[in-house]
Amino acid sequence: MPERELTFAVTGMTCANCAGTVERTLRKTPGVTEASVNYGSERATVTFESAEVTEDVLADRIRDAGYDAPTRDFDLAVTGMTCANCAATIQRTLRRRVPGVTDASVNFASEHARVSVLAGTAERSDLVREIERAGFGVVDDATGPGTTDADDDPEARARAREIERQRRAFIVGLAFTIPLFAFSMARDFGLLGAWAHAAWANLAMWALATPVQFYTGWDYYVGAFKALRNRTANMDVLVSLGSSVAYAWSVPVTLALASGSTALGEHVYFETAAVILTLIKLGKLLEARAKGRSGAALRALLDLRPKMARRIEEGGLEVDIPQEQVRVGDLLRIRPGEAFPTDGEVVEGRSAVDESMLTGESHPVEKSAGDPVTGATLNRSGALVVRATRVGRDTALARIIDIVREAQGSRAPIQALVDRVAAVFVPVVLLIALATFGIWYWGVSAGFTDSLIRLVAVLVIACPCALGLATPTALMVGTGKGAENGILFRDAAALERARQLETVVLDKTGTVTRGAPTLLAVQGLDGWTEEAVLSLAAGAEAGSEHPVGEAVVRGAVERGVAFDAAQEAEAEAGRGILARVGDREVRVGSRRYLVASGIDPT
Repeated sequence: MPERELTFAVTGMTCANCAGTVERTLRKTPGVTEASVNYGSERATVTFESAEVTEDVLADRIRDAGYDAPTRDFDLAVTGMTCANCAATIQRTLRRRVPGVTDASVNFASEHARVSVLAGTAERSDLVREIERAGFGVVDDATGPGTTDADDDPEARARAREIERQRRAFIVGLAFTIPLFAFSMARDFGLLGAWAHAAWANLAMWALATPVQFYTGWDYYVGAFKALRNRTANMDVLVSLGSSVAYAWSVPVTLALASGSTALGEHVYFETAAVILTLIKLGKLLEARAKGRSGAALRALLDLRPKMARRIEEGGLEVDIPQEQVRVGDLLRIRPGEAFPTDGEVVEGRSAVDESMLTGESHPVEKSAGDPVTGATLNRSGALVVRATRVGRDTALARIIDIVREAQGSRAPIQALVDRVAAVFVPVVLLIALATFGIWYWGVSAGFTDSLIRLVAVLVIACPCALGLATPTALMVGTGKGAENGILFRDAAALERARQLETVVLDKTGTVTRGAPTLLAVQGLDGWTEEAVLSLAAGAEAGSEHPVGEAVVRGAVERGVAFDAAQEAEAEAGRGILARVGDREVRVGSRRYLVASGIDPT
């Protein structure tokens, strides 16, 4: 193979001798013909035989020498993939055609590509260009997890369009296939008269089959063309070949019968091709819907953030702005019951904050001036003024979303085995189909028609869609369900190894509770009955948004205890509440709150 020249960044060098060390290390690498390292620009230029050495090998040699070749990661939403072989094609394309790519992982189920490149080499546009040149597409990355809300997610819109496109193609196929199949079966079983065997009947079947073949089945022709152009064979090759053989054989038979000749036989297979394409299109529609649902965990995380924030301008004027416009240092007012739009620090006020979405702990945490707060957590009681400290991609929630997205796009070790099998599966199926035709035609002397049917059956039934889809889909569902329940998997390998777990250690039991307190028991003292105590407490907490107060009210309702809502109430954030219920003054709160109010809780 020809030599390649690559220039990339090297960090960690402190003097010219370091550059010399890196240079010698690279020159000793098998396959490297020339290496030059510039200490001032922190750049290495390497000429190497691409057949013997790759970019990741060069980076590893530099790291082994005690320096670093930093990489940049790109996440790309890829469109146009129809099977696991498409994902493998994109991986090979990126690794072979884009200088600087050290790793490329394409997940068919999530339709995501994660590409690592040496810093100073390829840009996103280079990756997109090669993917598009291979016959696929990339969703425009106008926004990211730190700035996108679920409604404006370009990936979600692209998937919605894909589902609609597949649905439309399936409906068209179904509309033509049902009458075609019904007529063909009725004719074959002798349920119709001689008129059904007239030449015009076959012409009508041809007319019904053609929209299915070239509208419903068009995706398979496009996919097969892409695959063959990239010198691979995928599921689309099998489907398009199988349906086309049945359709293409039926056309000359129909024309011959219309001209009065039976030299090619009298049986046509238009319904076979139509049924094949329509049923597989149904599978594609269900697959597209499953892919859409698999991203629900990420969209649910995105939905945790409020879309608007209330910024305090100079002079005290409060203005509602989109969450994306919040900047570090902005003062934001958060009212009771509202979620924090971004990470920040409390400047003014006192409140109890529900951090269960972050920690799993259902009990609110008391916050006052100087305490940090996390975006998407819920302000339960008092009003707060918060200074934004991290926004956009830097927030805790954005990092959680990145972890989930990274895990869903990563590849489990078992996926490598699946990819190797899928790569040879299609060519093997083609050979088996041809062998099947040959055995039935020449060996069994079954005739051309029966042999053709068996060839088509092998091509269609053996489609390896499930083979390439099962593992990545299982990983997406697993990591997504984990995220929904507050469990983050670092990558697919961790999820795969989780089946070997024997012991799980929890730092606190709050992470495995229902996430909301429940009233278990009520104890009356000094002659007070349990019902009377609960009635007063529920009345005081009737308008409360505090989880404990809500649990008290819920407990009274479940026990059938009647109560009157407080006429007036004054809450002290994170401590308790003073309310007037009927003609009584009622205090409900923590031990510290009661002691401060002059009440002995013992």
